[in-house]
Amino acid sequence: MSSKGYRTERDSMGELHVPEDALWGAQTQRAVDNFPISGLTMPRQFIRALGLIKWAAAGANSELGLIPTKQTKAIQVAALEVAEGQHDEHFPIDVFQTGSGTSSNMNANEVIAHLASEKLGSEIHPNDDVNMGQSSNDVIPTAVHLSAALSVHEILLPGLRHLQETIEAKAVETDSVIKTGRTHLMDAMPVRMGQELGGWASQITHGIERIEGCLPRLTQLAQGGTAVGTGINAHPKFGGKVAVLLGEQTGIPFRPANNFFEALASVDGAVELSAQMKTVAVSVTKIANDLRWMNSGPLAGLAEIALPSLQPGSSIMPGKVNPVIPEALAMISVQVIGNDAAITAAGQSGNFQLNVMLPVVAYNLLQSAEILGNGAALLADKAIAGFTVNEDKLNEALDRNPILVTALNSIIGYEKGAAIAKQAYQEGRPIRDVAKEQTDLTDKELDRLLDAAELTKGGIKS
Repeated sequence: MSSKGYRTERDSMGELHVPEDALWGAQTQRAVDNFPISGLTMPRQFIRALGLIKWAAAGANSELGLIPTKQTKAIQVAALEVAEGQHDEHFPIDVFQTGSGTSSNMNANEVIAHLASEKLGSEIHPNDDVNMGQSSNDVIPTAVHLSAALSVHEILLPGLRHLQETIEAKAVETDSVIKTGRTHLMDAMPVRMGQELGGWASQITHGIERIEGCLPRLTQLAQGGTAVGTGINAHPKFGGKVAVLLGEQTGIPFRPANNFFEALASVDGAVELSAQMKTVAVSVTKIANDLRWMNSGPLAGLAEIALPSLQPGSSIMPGKVNPVIPEALAMISVQVIGNDAAITAAGQSGNFQLNVMLPVVAYNLLQSAEILGNGAALLADKAIAGFTVNEDKLNEALDRNPILVTALNSIIGYEKGAAIAKQAYQEGRPIRDVAKEQTDLTDKELDRLLDAAELTKGGIKS
């Protein structure tokens, strides 16, 4: 807003001043005045969803013969401009507003009515025309589901699939590399690096499946339930038509909720999606931490791999390079987990016919989907795809690993094996040499039993 002048707008509570170049009206201005709290406004994806809902609502009302064609076209053109982000600066309302999101719904109604009136050359009313057949109580839950579904399809799932594919490719590339396994951060039996990465890939695969499993419920929309779920003031076919039009516009198959009372009174679909994103965040943290440990050093750590060098790591220590991408992913995961806690608390705060924490649910849900999807793609491209393996370091540790004696248990017994391992540790000698001295096994038998490649076979069911 660059103008210093004001115009007078009015609503059912009376008159008030609005910046003269603002597209919004009185109800938006009241919300701007009432909630100067955080400076955080509703996310772009949410404003996009509001625009798409108003576009579909106008189309549905037109098909039902409830609004003239010229008005429909003007509303739809304006609504698509909002959906495309052409007027985002005219959506100034704080996230921490009325819990139903009525302020954001009226913000959309007023902006679209203003634009449509200019296009048509006659008045379009924000309540009677743009909001026809709707209530904030079904528009905002619909916007939560619609914006989340768009984020899942366009950001989250593509990012996770790219990460999965990148890990799988790196697993194939490194499958011949044998390393010391670790349990409790202590030396254990050997594994192939491809097996280790395959475990990561499986985590992400299951995460994708979990997210996809939410979609049949996320794509059910509250639109048509209006104020309390009974559909008052909406045509009985309105909600179904809105869902069809939104599906045609987005390519995502939406449908009316099975039960409008549930759709208005709860945010269980959002809570479910958030919980599954939290699970993915936990998986990503495990991968990020493994990468950081494997990259640690390069002299005093494990130094099994070298992550791509992306930026100087210290303002005081020259030459230091840090694992910045895994660190960023760990922070993303913490944020997603925190967002889930907020969404969970908000989800259990519904009363009777409405949940009144919808804006904060939307804000946190969309942030989680965005940062997790974008972060997954970065982890793939800037960490996993480009790391190199320090095979000399791996082979040195593997040759000195006394835990290999486990392979002899069935022949020499646990107690004898423990004694051999302890001696090998104390003397810093290869397990093969000590086992040759302490058992009757031949060189050939020891070569066969202690073959690291053979010891890594198994572990995956087709």
